[in-house]
Amino acid sequence: MKKKSNDWKKRDGVVYSTSDDFEFQLKELFQTNDEDMPLKQEFKVQLDKKNRRGKHVTLITGFKGTEKDLRELGKELKSKCGVGGSAKDAEILIQGDHRDKVIKMLEDKGHQVKRVGG
Repeated sequence: MKKKSNDWKKRDGVVYSTSDDFEFQLKELFQTNDEDMPLKQEFKVQLDKKNRRGKHVTLITGFKGTEKDLRELGKELKSKCGVGGSAKDAEILIQGDHRDKVIKMLEDKGHQVKRVGG
């Protein structure tokens, strides 16, 4: 009998099998296709200062895709603007007013971008 690795943390939420012949295929279950994420997305970019003690942030909404892709896009936008921020819950926050830079970067990537507000 082949010894199985202890990878139970990767299989959280998977039903246990009593069969000796069963082999769990992790990559088949959690595999994602690049086709699932739309190449061209519609983003809304706005300046926001609600509940931020008067400080302005550039808010990018309308992201569709995985949390990993959201974090990667947020990291890229933050580094190109040279500021901090966060990316979670399908929103990207960039500290400060960087609407013009963000709109240009997203349009250069082929996305549709709508500027919301002044």
